[in-house]
Amino acid sequence: MPGVQRFEDLIAWQKARALNNAVNAMVESETLAKRYAFRDQLQRAAVSVMSNIAEGFERAGRAEYAQMLSIAKGSCGEVRSLLYVAADAGYIDQERFHLLRAQAEEVSRLIAGLRTAVVRQRDADRIRT
Repeated sequence: MPGVQRFEDLIAWQKARALNNAVNAMVESETLAKRYAFRDQLQRAAVSVMSNIAEGFERAGRAEYAQMLSIAKGSCGEVRSLLYVAADAGYIDQERFHLLRAQAEEVSRLIAGLRTAVVRQRDADRIRT
């Protein structure tokens, strides 16, 4: 990927970071204050999204990178699922739910696109060798 020198340059990572910040702000609400296990799981999933994008970028090969992006996408799905739990339990209002879900869906699409590009590069490398 020309122009991308660090994982911090990736739009997918930047958006995942923003999602993580939004999740952190949400779990600070009074309704979630004593829901420690739920808060922890949601925060861990959000951190996992951005961390796996970064880790994959720093790995030695494209196959590993693609695998880490798959894990990041899975974690993003976990965030979305936990947002449904939060909304269903009344921990967050519908407006916040819709905003965070849309943000998570965008991150998921970006990760999917990035993974597709990485897999194409991996496959092109295999053909050349």
